[in-house]
Amino acid sequence: MARTLARVAAALLAVEALGVLALAGWQVVALAGADTSSSVSAIALIVLTVVGAAAVAAFAGATWSGRSWGRSGGVVTQLLILAVAGGALTGPFPHLGTALGLAVPAIAGLALLFAAARAAHPRGAEPSAD
Repeated sequence: MARTLARVAAALLAVEALGVLALAGWQVVALAGADTSSSVSAIALIVLTVVGAAAVAAFAGATWSGRSWGRSGGVVTQLLILAVAGGALTGPFPHLGTALGLAVPAIAGLALLFAAARAAHPRGAEPSAD
C-alpha cells in the first residue's frame, strides 16, 4: 500500500514538473515574440523556471523510489502551488477556474504525500535511515 501511494504521488509530481516545464516553454515563446519588457529578466526567469521543473522532477523520482526527502520536497511544492492558487483569486483579475485548477491537484498531492509518509512509517515502527 505504501508503495502504491508513493507511486501515485510521484506520478502527480511528474505531471506537475511537466506543467512547470510547459510554463518555461511559454516564457520562451513570449521572449521570442518580444512580449517582454526586459530580455535579461525574461531569460533569468526562464532559467529559474527550468531549475524549478528539474527540482519537482527530482522530487517525483525520489518519491517513486521511496525516499523521504522526495516526499518532503513534494509537500513544499504542493504548498507553493496552493499559494499561487490563492494569488489567482486576488488582484485586479481574479480567476476562480485557474485557482481551482491549481488547488485541487495540490490538495490531492498533499493528501497522497501525507498518506504515503504515514504508510511508509507506521506508528511504533523504527525510522529508516533514508
